[in-house]
Amino acid sequence: MRFVKLSEILLACTCIMLVTGCNTESRDLRIQNNTQRQRIAQLDSERQAAKLELDQLKRQLESAQEKGGIEAESLQEKVAALEEALTKKNELIASMQEKLLYGSAPLPVELTTKLEDLAKANDMITYDPSRGIVKFKSDLLFEKGSDKVALSAVEAVKSLCDILNSEEAKKFDVVIAGHTDDIPIEKPATRAKHPSNWSLSAHRAISVLDIMTDNKVVPERLSVRGFGEYRPVEPNIANKKGNPKNRRVEIYIVPEGT
Repeated sequence: MRFVKLSEILLACTCIMLVTGCNTESRDLRIQNNTQRQRIAQLDSERQAAKLELDQLKRQLESAQEKGGIEAESLQEKVAALEEALTKKNELIASMQEKLLYGSAPLPVELTTKLEDLAKANDMITYDPSRGIVKFKSDLLFEKGSDKVALSAVEAVKSLCDILNSEEAKKFDVVIAGHTDDIPIEKPATRAKHPSNWSLSAHRAISVLDIMTDNKVVPERLSVRGFGEYRPVEPNIANKKGNPKNRRVEIYIVPEGT
């Protein structure tokens, strides 16, 4: 009969505790994210209603300004107040979305090392180990005003796919988020494909997703988000001149099911 050593029992108990703790943490994170998503959806509904009200007020203001008088001044105050409220709501939604995406635990050391090495080898990539975020500079990743991934960037995305398909990464999901600056889309041909910066940011995220699925990243692990110009990392230059740092694609590596 084999006697089990105390050290073996302690080791087994420790492993069970670690696994249980990870599962509990992952479950709690999913619950937290689901609650956050519901609140974001509610706020977004309120934002859309406020936008409709703002458009209506602006039309009323335009008509009143032709006549002049106190009514125009009153409407102007209402428009300004509603625009300020919308700005605050946009900031709140962006903050909640940021917490939703950044809610993951630190990545395993082996996975972090691979992602750090990838960033060191590619000028278009940066990696933030504290939040598990891989960033691609859109100016290098895409052709100007397009959602087509530049040939020079395809290999970098493929290299990331190799890491995402590794054993260390298979238990993590991937969120691809597109961002733009605030320069309006003016060319008719571009606007026909991408009616707004929001559309362009989402389409660019989808283009990266397509390369990932072509390179055997399981579709069930992938999702896309488009933030347009509404989550700049630095202020855009005045008069719609943008900022290259705001044109980017961020890839979040998050716990499975979040």
